[in-house]
Amino acid sequence: MSGLWPGDVQCVVNLGFDIDGQSNWIGRDPANRDRPVLMTMGDYGPKVGVHHILGLMDDYGLKASFFVPGYTAEQYPELVRDIESRGHEIAGHGYMHERPAELTLEQEIEALDRGLEALEKVVGHKITGYRIPGGDASEHSMSLLAERGIVYDSSLMDDDAPYIMKTDKGDLVQIPFHWLLDDFPFYAFVPAADLRGPMCSPVSVARTWIAEFDGLYKEGRCMVLVMHPQVTGHPSRLAGLERTIRHMLTKPNVAFMRAADIAEHWLSRNA
Repeated sequence: MSGLWPGDVQCVVNLGFDIDGQSNWIGRDPANRDRPVLMTMGDYGPKVGVHHILGLMDDYGLKASFFVPGYTAEQYPELVRDIESRGHEIAGHGYMHERPAELTLEQEIEALDRGLEALEKVVGHKITGYRIPGGDASEHSMSLLAERGIVYDSSLMDDDAPYIMKTDKGDLVQIPFHWLLDDFPFYAFVPAADLRGPMCSPVSVARTWIAEFDGLYKEGRCMVLVMHPQVTGHPSRLAGLERTIRHMLTKPNVAFMRAADIAEHWLSRNA
């Protein structure tokens, strides 16, 4: 046992999916609305990729966290409600995938509030979890989240276990991730957005993630996978994720937890 987790749990895994849809590309440049290939690439996530992912989660009886921009929620409200009805978590992810570090304080507040309002209107309850779009927080982001009653954020990169983060507006549980465990750096090839990633083999990505998991398992830490349905939702890449999951399941005392449940445990542990 690691001592960090309840009971006999040695390592916790969070499977997180950012349903950016078109918002990532429009947020980068509003002119991208007029690039139909780019827009349809974004649409693949909520139209097709998410359903492949939900099928995989059902096959293994796993619950995941889905981070949803407000714009995506407005476009696909029934999808968002269906995801939650299956026992998965819905959390915030901006409105148009705006990167706070590139905004003024006033713009960041507007994007944050607009995104939360749109998402809460769809699900019918308060949103308590968040991931900063683009992994690019501003100096104000954590205080703004705490001020709005957000319980946890999963955006920073300074640990491989959760911790309590103090802000001038209250405390947050921080559930860190790293680009190493994000699918975009491995797969993103989008010339229209000037992204020309390596287009890695899903087998090689699975090997990388499995190696990181083995290290985190040995140390009793927390593995946070950040994936995007328009990326990992493609069948070959989903097979790479399944290969990773199957390896994790060979180890004893591994718990797959939604980010909200990780935060709840961390708060009770540190009460």
